[in-house]
Amino acid sequence: MKKTIIVMPVANEEATMAQVMEEILSLPYDNLFLYPVIDSFSKDRTEQIIRDRAAQDDRVKCIFYKESKGVISCYLEGFRQALLDGAEQILEMDGGGSHKPSEIPQFLEKLEEGYDCVWGSRFMKGGSMREQPIYRRVLSQGGTFLANFVLGTRLKDMTSGFEGFQRGVLERMDLDAFLSTGHMYQTEMRFYCRSLRTIEVPIHYVGTASSLKGSSVTEALRLLFQLKKHERYVNKSFDRAIG
Repeated sequence: MKKTIIVMPVANEEATMAQVMEEILSLPYDNLFLYPVIDSFSKDRTEQIIRDRAAQDDRVKCIFYKESKGVISCYLEGFRQALLDGAEQILEMDGGGSHKPSEIPQFLEKLEEGYDCVWGSRFMKGGSMREQPIYRRVLSQGGTFLANFVLGTRLKDMTSGFEGFQRGVLERMDLDAFLSTGHMYQTEMRFYCRSLRTIEVPIHYVGTASSLKGSSVTEALRLLFQLKKHERYVNKSFDRAIG
């Protein structure tokens, strides 16, 4: 398997962090690395738990991002570090247990088949979204419908945060030029990658205690109508085949 780095922004995850890391590192891959990205928003023992594991296992690298402006900036910093460290494939997933480590292999299989991007989908056949209030499902599915309508995309899920990339996809992006600082980021990424060879795979999303503010929805709607104009600042030189 090619060198694969999992980027995982985390904060206040001490109840689940050790278990999530154990499940990931127990997968039968010798070339799989884990980069949790943490910032000062995290107030519990999450960072120490990660550093303790990193001291025992050189496949774990704890990244403290002091310039963080929120979870999306942590994602993007994780991508930068993964590229610097020679990742050939990069996965993005949540660290709070909402994404199942047991579903990582299907992302790796599709990347090995040559797909440029692999998107986790809660709304395709075989996927699911559990332990979430009904309004979150409505917002996610409604957001997918609206994004596809406005942007001309055709994905089943435009807002999932479980995804995988070939190195060249992220290399050809200006990671400092993303507009989104919140939930709209996943849609923005899928839009920029729409001309590449991509595929969706079903995931089983488990809800967490995080809340969605009304201001986040308003911001997402505002950004949605800016993406087409902004695309040229992010995409540098996408070809049909990145691999």
